[in-house]
Amino acid sequence: MPTVQQVTKYLEEFAPRVYQESYDNSGLIVGDPSMEVTGIMVSLDAIESVIDEAIAKNCNLVVAHHPIVFKGLRKLNGRNYVERTVIKAIKNDIGIYAIHTNLDNVAGGVNFKIAEKLGLENVKILAPKKQNQMKLTVFVPNEHTQQVLDALGKAGAGKIGNYEYCSFRTEGTGTFLGNEATNPAVGTKGQLEEVREDRIEVIFSTYLEGKVMQALRQAHPYEEVAYYLHALENTNTQIGSGAIGNLPEGLSGDAFLSYLKEKMDLKCIRHTNLLNKEIKKVAVCGGTGSFLLPRALGKGADVFITADYKYHEFFDADSKILIADIGHYESEQYTSELLRDYLVPNFEGLPVSITENNTNPINYFC
Repeated sequence: MPTVQQVTKYLEEFAPRVYQESYDNSGLIVGDPSMEVTGIMVSLDAIESVIDEAIAKNCNLVVAHHPIVFKGLRKLNGRNYVERTVIKAIKNDIGIYAIHTNLDNVAGGVNFKIAEKLGLENVKILAPKKQNQMKLTVFVPNEHTQQVLDALGKAGAGKIGNYEYCSFRTEGTGTFLGNEATNPAVGTKGQLEEVREDRIEVIFSTYLEGKVMQALRQAHPYEEVAYYLHALENTNTQIGSGAIGNLPEGLSGDAFLSYLKEKMDLKCIRHTNLLNKEIKKVAVCGGTGSFLLPRALGKGADVFITADYKYHEFFDADSKILIADIGHYESEQYTSELLRDYLVPNFEGLPVSITENNTNPINYFC
């Protein structure tokens, strides 16, 4: 059986914790990383009823989207649902792992799942983030270029959008003179050497720096590797908030709301006035997303689907866009499906199930 650490490491390959927002608390909240996992329960929320279900189904790891502990706990007296959940999990050796805004912020994550449910095409991040990439420039003797490129690619360098192993190289002449303490891989110490070398350039996500540099040093033939790193201002199209895509065919406002209700299994939708135009380009943000309205407008979206809109915020539509508030739980309800489908293929034989509990704290009288 895999350990908790092996499961969470796999999840973080998809949604690295470095991409969570500063206010968030993703990661292993309760549990021993070395514990063997007997089964995984996936849920939007890790609350008492979910822990009870995990116990009954012999699942000792709960993977939830929302962290049960969001702020610091100063006491564990069971005085509220957070403390009771944590106590119950600890007593029954149940691990609780949260994968929250880091899963919101990656391509293929929460917002892309919503887009999938709506059948959107050409889906992209709505608000890509900047300053999370670096460029490595390194000089390699020609005959070792491919082995270095392969090692860098395996470490995650050279990924641009949906393309991997991207690089640029130019050929030139490298010179060096080693002193008596050196053991050069090429040439003789104490003698000035000239070597045909390739200048290789690759970009990578900043959090991979340690892994990429380790791969470089292991693959490079020189005992002293000539390289330099640059922090980039580039926009990373694979990391950011929300998603935007196109419907296969345009719909009227009424027809779109009916379509949205059906595809997202909604009881009701809070929305602004319908506009006299076709709905074709759709922006989405699971959970609280009003901060993305300017970006949705700037991208020419016809509708912005999100949750937790306040009364006065609806006025910001200003007859330019249809805002559809579908509810927080409702917007993220298929996150459990996303996580299950990601986990199952990699952990053959390990039971992975979605909770049967409806953890939505909001009820509707329609």
